[in-house]
Amino acid sequence: MHPAISIAGLNHAFGEGEARRQVLFDINLAIPRGQFVILVGASGSGKTTLLTLLGCLRALQQGSVGLLGQELLGADEETRIACRRRLGFIFQAHNLHDSLTAMQNVRMGLDVHGIRPGADAAAEHALRLLGLGERLHYLPANLSGGQKQRVAVARALVGNPDIIFADEPTAALDWESAQQLLDIIRLLATERRTTTLMVTHDSRIMALADRILTMEDGRLVRDEAAPRARE
Repeated sequence: MHPAISIAGLNHAFGEGEARRQVLFDINLAIPRGQFVILVGASGSGKTTLLTLLGCLRALQQGSVGLLGQELLGADEETRIACRRRLGFIFQAHNLHDSLTAMQNVRMGLDVHGIRPGADAAAEHALRLLGLGERLHYLPANLSGGQKQRVAVARALVGNPDIIFADEPTAALDWESAQQLLDIIRLLATERRTTTLMVTHDSRIMALADRILTMEDGRLVRDEAAPRARE
C-alpha cells in the first residue's frame, strides 16, 4: 500500500528573476497511513509552505509528492480538487462564515465531499464530540474564540478525511479542548488509519505524537520518534 504522503526532492520558490527566493530545499519524506506527525521549526522555516503544497493549495514546481498514491507534480486543478476532498484542514484562523450557525459551518465540511444524507446528524455528532452540544445553533459572533476554533476543527473532521493537515490548531484552545482534539486524532488513526501532519509549538502535544520533524531554513533537518513513541 502507498504511504499517505511521500516526498522526493521537493523544492519551492517564490518570485521570479532577481526577486526569486527559494523557501524549500530538497525535502525527502515518507509518512505511513495512520501516523500522527508533528512539524516544528522557527517562523519562516517553511512549515506552512510545505503544508500548503501537500494540501494541494499550491501547485508543485519541482520534485515529487505522492498523496494517497496520487502524484501531484504536474497534476491539473481537477486532480488537485479531487485530492483536497480526501483531506481535512485545521488552521489557526477559524475562517467561519459569520452568517452561518455552528451546525451550518460544519455541514460545509460535508458539502465539499458531496455528502448530503445524514449530514445534519454527522455535523451534530462532531460538534458534540468537541463539547459544543449546547452551541449547535449559535452564530460565530456569539461564540468565544476557543469555541469558534472547535467549530473549525469539527468542520475539518466531519467528513472523515484520510489525511488531516493542521497549522497551530490548538493555539486558541484551552488544554481540555486541545486534549479532546488529540483524542479524536488518535481515535481516527487507530480506527480509520487517518494520517495527521500538524504544525505546532505546543510542547504538551509533542509526547502524544508518533514522530517529530524539524525544519530549519527550508530544510528538513531532523526526523525522530516522539518521546511516547520511543518507550
